[in-house]
Amino acid sequence: MKILVCISNVPDTTSKINFTDNDTKFDTNGVQFVINPNDEFGLTRAMWFKEKQGATVHVANVGGANTEPTIRKALAIGADEAIRVNAEPTDGYFVAQQLSEVVKNGGYDLVIAGRESIDYNGGMVPGIMATMLDMNFINTCVNLEIDGDKVTAIREIDGGKEKLATSLPLIIGGQKGLVEESDLRIPNMRGIMMARQKKLNVVEPVDAKATTKDEKFEKPAPKGAVKLVSADNIDELINLLHNEAKVI
Repeated sequence: MKILVCISNVPDTTSKINFTDNDTKFDTNGVQFVINPNDEFGLTRAMWFKEKQGATVHVANVGGANTEPTIRKALAIGADEAIRVNAEPTDGYFVAQQLSEVVKNGGYDLVIAGRESIDYNGGMVPGIMATMLDMNFINTCVNLEIDGDKVTAIREIDGGKEKLATSLPLIIGGQKGLVEESDLRIPNMRGIMMARQKKLNVVEPVDAKATTKDEKFEKPAPKGAVKLVSADNIDELINLLHNEAKVI
């Protein structure tokens, strides 16, 4: 089985977010970038298939040379090979076009992408890829088992979970639950040294145009001061919830 894991290069969740050029561009100064958490769950599951079933695992990213440390981390975790599409990931449709070309050229049986990236939260790339490639697709996937070309998966739905049966080739949108957080891997020294010897292929993008663009960014309003209400003053609590918070 040949697996491709799609990797997004995203800001660490502890990063302080700022914007430049009149709030039209994200300020990357001082920001630490990491593997998108939803993608990391997928990569860990792919490593399980490699160790238990002998799968070959490649990772792919759309981005500039600045994303290579993140890609190298994926190689240090255990991926066999990496592909970087040398293009700015301008929007989800553009990224899906580039990754679809990687899948076409690579002949992958299983493509694991995160349900969404934690920076722009578009949640569209794996679904668009499945349409472009005419492959089976399962989103919000929290469990995945493969036997030959037979697939059993569980995905989250509103109010519960749904068990599905399908077959390869398949694209999934993975998330927390695909593996446990305790199963996520930190590269050790041996993995880091081996990653330096693994192939990182840089390919030029196919001719494609972004369909959307970011006009402006705006931070959420700061939280207001907290008002404390004593347990025996129910009337005041109701008044605040009704007239100020407007939740009742």
